[in-house]
This record gives sequence, structure tokens and C-alpha cells, in this order.
Amino acid sequence: MFSRYKKPAAAPATAAPTKPQAAAPATGADGRPAVARRPLPGGAQAPAQAGALDKEKKRKERMGELKVELHKRLLDNLNLGALEHATEADLRQEIVSITTEALEEMNVVLNKDERSNLFQELYHEVMGLGPLEPLLQDDTVNDILVNGPQQVFVERAGKLELTDTTFKDERHLLRIIDKIVSAVGRRVDESNPYVDARLADGSRFNAMVPPIAVDGSLVSIRKFKKEKLAVDDLVRFGAFTEEMAAYLQAAVSTRLNVIVSGGTGSGKTTTLNALSSFIDNSERILTIEDTAELQLQQVHVGRMESRPSNVEGKGAVTQRDCLRNALRMRPDRIIVGETRGEEVIDMLQAMNTGHDGSMTTIHANSARDGISRLENMIAMAGIEMPIKAVRSQIASAVNLIVQASRLQDGSRRMTSITEITGMEGDVISMQEIFRYERLGLAPDGKIIGRFTATGVRSAYADRFRSWGYDLPASIYEPIAAE
Repeated sequence: MFSRYKKPAAAPATAAPTKPQAAAPATGADGRPAVARRPLPGGAQAPAQAGALDKEKKRKERMGELKVELHKRLLDNLNLGALEHATEADLRQEIVSITTEALEEMNVVLNKDERSNLFQELYHEVMGLGPLEPLLQDDTVNDILVNGPQQVFVERAGKLELTDTTFKDERHLLRIIDKIVSAVGRRVDESNPYVDARLADGSRFNAMVPPIAVDGSLVSIRKFKKEKLAVDDLVRFGAFTEEMAAYLQAAVSTRLNVIVSGGTGSGKTTTLNALSSFIDNSERILTIEDTAELQLQQVHVGRMESRPSNVEGKGAVTQRDCLRNALRMRPDRIIVGETRGEEVIDMLQAMNTGHDGSMTTIHANSARDGISRLENMIAMAGIEMPIKAVRSQIASAVNLIVQASRLQDGSRRMTSITEITGMEGDVISMQEIFRYERLGLAPDGKIIGRFTATGVRSAYADRFRSWGYDLPASIYEPIAAE
């Protein structure tokens, strides 16, 4: 890979043929055998390839400049006030007409495909989010990540990949950001350089602009799934097994308090949505979120969303405010989208005071880490309690921790289901019921593994039976090693 910097090989001296000798093993600087490493991605490009890339780059720059000029002309000629009542077909026709006339005045000749792409991009600039619009419409894209105007990544099937989507410059990117945030009554500038918002389709939007973002504005969009994945879908995709689904159905239906734990992008909200499908239609559910993402299908659902402060620093409504108010609204269950701060103490008290079957998510890498995180959040809330009292509160409030993980191959798995069974001295006692075991790695990089029970019978088996969920003992039997 370092061929550009390698010295040219010296011409071999003429010598009498000698008996070939075995090559000595390569050694490192310390005298030990050298370890072969995988070549780093990239390397020197062939001149022809480099020339083609340079030509394509210049073409894109020319098209970008042309699009900016045409966009200005569209804004000068279109009646923006009338656009609200125009149909999509009429608007597209108007854009084609104005653009065609402008191209003739500018003496610009484009082929059929270039004109079609230009018309589409201009429509997205006027009515959508510019270069981001095709990515938002692509159902295979889960996340859109913008690192400055020239670098846009997407996540597909759990893997990040660089796209050929770009913005003309930083001003173009800032204009799209401003278009998003102004639609929801927010603003972002040097004095307020970051913002959270929600797109019209429910997608979660976050942006950070210079001077905080050093190399250009940073944007992340977590796309809103229009079709909710049901439990059967997750079982079919291999997120967990039928036996685990039967156990979770019994746990949710018998009103155990459940915490879904996992890292960023591990599928916590998807898992919470799936678990909520086991809730009976006769129950009143209140949901509290920073950004409304839950898609509950029950009849009696009240949805609440927190609100940040306004430009003057006033008017904020936190998740804790929503949670306190929810307790006065006669809920059967409370579902908090994500517990990350001082609202944890109100959530635990709700679980302890007649709101059995409540659920939430937290960021943690394991069930035991999840308990530690709950303890830390209580401490950060400024509540001074002995550690034993804190743990006793957690042990009596939380019944089940479901661990969701995104593995290195991009797949998402429910890697552990753990019950909290009480206190043993100053320690919270826990028992794992199901786990995911990794067995190896396939040649294509896919992880080979299996779900298995641990052999431990559920501490809530009698509760399940009394509610009419008599699970067979076989679901707790571990899979025999092959």
C-alpha cells in the first residue's frame, strides 16, 4: 500500500547461480516474528481513475452552481403565498416551466437525465429539505448523519456508509437547518448553536452549528418508522425467540414493571413498542417522551412531549413536569420514552404506588449496569438517601430488565432478560432467565449465535399462573451444547 514511497529496487547483480535458501521469517524491531496486518482501506489511485473522479467533481460543482442560480430565480418568480394551496403536479409543472425558460436565457444545454434530475432537486429545494429529501424518502435508511456540507452518511441495516449526497456549501446546509427548525418555532445561530426538533413525519432531528461545530454544521436525523414492527416481525428477524416472546407477553400482561436497557441505536424504542402490544385495550396508558416516537395501538392512550425553553430561557416543560402531572390523570400504566435525569425518582415512585406495568428505557450495557445507572441518576437529582434505601426503592419498583444490543455486524438482538428478585443485604439480587450466546463469526462477518434459557425458573411463575399464563417448564430449559 506504500508503493508511492518505496525506494526502487536495485538491479540484481550478475552472479553465479546458488542453491536457493529458505526465507527467514520476518521479524519486528524487538526480534519477535512480525504479525501480518490487514491492509488499510484506500491507497494510491490510478491516474485514469483520479482524472475521472476530478472530472466528475467539476461536473457536480457546475451543476451545484447552476442549481443555486435557478433556485434564486424560482424564489423570485414563484408566488410563495399561493404554494400552500397548489397541488404537487401544478407546482412541479410551474418549476419545470420557470427552469426551462431560465436555462434558455442562460444558454445552458443539458441532456434529458440531467434536466430530469435538476427539476427533481429544485422541487426538493423549494418544498422539501433539499439534498436530504431523497434520503428521507428511502425506506432502507434508518439514520442520516451530516458532517459538514461535503460529507453525508446514512445507516442501512445497522451499518454506516458514505453517500454521494452533498450540499453546495455551509450556507446551503445552514439554510436547510433553518428551514427545519423555523417550522417548529425554534432557532439556531451562534448564540444558540444547537437544537432538537421533530420533522413533519415524526423523525428526530438534532443539529449543531459553528462555532461549536468546527468543520461545518453537524446534523443527525433518526428516521421515524411509519410501520411499527410487531413482536412476530422481531421474532422473524431473529431479535428474540418465540419462547422469549411468550415469557415477555406474560410479564407485560401481568403488569410487571419493565425497563428496556441498551446503547444508542440498539433498538430500545422498537422493543418498547413491541412490548406495549401486550397491554390490554381496557387500560389507560400515558406516554411521556422528549420526542414523540412511541406508536401504541391501544384505544386509551394519552401522549405527552416535553418542551425546551424559548429564546428568553423560559417556558421549558421537562419530562419530570409531565410525569408529575400524569400521576394526577388516573393512569393504569405510565410509559416514559427514556429516563435520563431527575425524573427517575418520580418514575420509580409511580412504579411503587399503584401504577404496576409501567415501562421505560435507559442507556446501559447490561442489566447490572442499568441498576448502577438508576442509582447514579437518583444521586444526580440531588436526593440524599442512603445507598441501601436507594437500592431498596429500585428493587421494589423494577421487576424486569430487558437488554437490547446492536452487535458488531449491525444486527440487533435481545441479549438478556433479567429479573430483579429483591435484596440480599445491601445488594440487589438478580437472576437471568434468557441470554444470547455468541458462538463465532462467519466468513462474511455475520455473528453466529443462539438464544438459550439459563435453566433458572422465573420468580414470577406463580404470578403468571394466577393471571392465566401457565408457561410450560420447558421454556426455562437451556439448549444442550452441540
